[in-house]
Amino acid sequence: MIKFTEVSLRRGTKVLFEAASLIIHPGQRVGLTGANGTGKSSLFALLQDELHADTGEVSLPDSWVIAHVAQETPAVDIPAIEYVLQGDSELTRLREQLAAAEKAGDGHRQSELHDKLLHIDGYAAESRAGKLMHGLGFKVGQEDWPVTAFSGGWRMRLNLAQALMCRSDVLLLDEPTNHLDLEAVYWLEDWLRAYPGTLLVISHDRDFLDRVVTHVAHIEQQRIKIYTGNYSDFELARAEHLANQQAAHQKQQREIAHMRSFVTRFKAKATKARQAQSRIKALERMELIAPAHVDSPFHFSFLPPTRLTNPLLKLDKISVGYNDTPLIEKVELSLAPGDRIGLLGPNGAGKSTLIKLIAGVLDPLTGKRKEARDITIGYFAQHQLEQLRPEDSPLRHLQRLDRQASEQELRDFLGGFGFHGDKALDRVAPFSGGEKARLVLAILVYQRPALLLLDEPTNHLDLEMRLALTVALQEFEGALVVVSHDRHLLRSVTDDLWLVSEGKADLFDGDLDDYRQWLLNKDRQDKKPAETSSNTKKQDRQAAAARRQQLQPLRNKVKKAETQMDKLGQNLSELELQLADTSLYTDQAKDELKQLLQQQADLKNALEQAETDWIEASEQLEAAQAAGE
Repeated sequence: MIKFTEVSLRRGTKVLFEAASLIIHPGQRVGLTGANGTGKSSLFALLQDELHADTGEVSLPDSWVIAHVAQETPAVDIPAIEYVLQGDSELTRLREQLAAAEKAGDGHRQSELHDKLLHIDGYAAESRAGKLMHGLGFKVGQEDWPVTAFSGGWRMRLNLAQALMCRSDVLLLDEPTNHLDLEAVYWLEDWLRAYPGTLLVISHDRDFLDRVVTHVAHIEQQRIKIYTGNYSDFELARAEHLANQQAAHQKQQREIAHMRSFVTRFKAKATKARQAQSRIKALERMELIAPAHVDSPFHFSFLPPTRLTNPLLKLDKISVGYNDTPLIEKVELSLAPGDRIGLLGPNGAGKSTLIKLIAGVLDPLTGKRKEARDITIGYFAQHQLEQLRPEDSPLRHLQRLDRQASEQELRDFLGGFGFHGDKALDRVAPFSGGEKARLVLAILVYQRPALLLLDEPTNHLDLEMRLALTVALQEFEGALVVVSHDRHLLRSVTDDLWLVSEGKADLFDGDLDDYRQWLLNKDRQDKKPAETSSNTKKQDRQAAAARRQQLQPLRNKVKKAETQMDKLGQNLSELELQLADTSLYTDQAKDELKQLLQQQADLKNALEQAETDWIEASEQLEAAQAAGE
């Protein structure tokens, strides 16, 4: 088990933990939560022996193997699947030793290493690595691409696959869903639920935590407290704890009343569509958990748009893509104030492309995009974090937008996004990804958009900021289109789901549970062999027959080596029975003994050679069979 005993840790002058104690038992799956800067990543560093406690002790069994996701990916030209296989360090070591033994012609050592590979299921390792890559969204054929061919986000997926490849006792995951789409998140959840070791995961995705973890370890006020159950169970327990504090209780009642008022209004106008009904349930859930987040540092709301008109934007028979090649065709979409659309679809199907088209970043290949006059479009995408001016402060960014506003007004506004006091005056350059994402959102909100386009807005945002964004979006008066792998956000803020798949974008008749089933059915369909005509089947039979004939000499070679090994092994056993006779070990029988011992040595050498021949013949046969698949 993992045991923290009276652990205290400082980073600089800041105390992260003080006299913190907890026990994590084998097989538990623990979600690590707490505000940014409370020490979640430092706790991981303690477990990896990269940091040492100022006082107290952190202990776990010496034999336990710890796997974690590398934050950097070396720019190597090896195939991606080889990079993933390196996650299994014992497999890598055995493969290197086997290559050395083959080069040295050491048949006995080769036999030993093949036995060890068999023991760790090493011959199925490539299949296992391929399944991990497929589950994380890599397409067939990309296994052989060099690592350098992938973008930063896909390299992070390779790092995650490498960590999952490790046959570990403890798995440490820090925001594993950040670079994943919804399909890969679904797959990862199922994989982690079946993981036999001990899991510690830092995540700001509440649906992910709800499906994966069995316990929550919450860091607050330099203490670590462990709760039994998933994240929803933790929220309810924390809400009850806060309710015992009078000031918090009063604030809780105001938050509950506000959410209850909105839920009541929304119910009155909601349609019977599955996703709209799912949103009602999500909002009722938000009303329930509001008391757990009254001490959140983030509170903001969207101001009324500067101009609203109907429709805000219209797409008429549009095709969009790149290099004159359409990715999506014949899109028909009209957006009016109050519309709330979530875009679903497999990775690479064109969700972000469609958002760029709506934003006016991409021009249509065919068809017409008509935007209402004088409306403001707010567009959030990850690349915009890098477009912030690094030497400017958050305050300066807003002053550039509105030179008439007073400094105090802008600082009050920025406070709702967590930029309090001197933080509003700091240079943006050293900001974390989460701080930059909050500033981009603040800039969007301040511009009073009529149409809001969000492409993965929750990457880098912690749980409290995600909740604040979700609450603020409830009363946004304009139209919203969002792509996100955060299912809680999608359930809570969208009334309609659109599916982008196979070159089309259409209304999806269902909710996120229906979409998950759609993905499962699609995956099964993709795995089904294509139906072949009788003529093709005949050709296949003929090709198989020719292949068998081609492989027969290699099979004969393997069979011959097996027969020789059996014969030599039997002869050696019979000889060793003779050597067990004690009468041979007398002076009168020493010549006979010497002769038998020489025969034993000759038989062992012959058996070793036969084993080498068998290994080589088997590898040749396996390689030939693989080449013909």
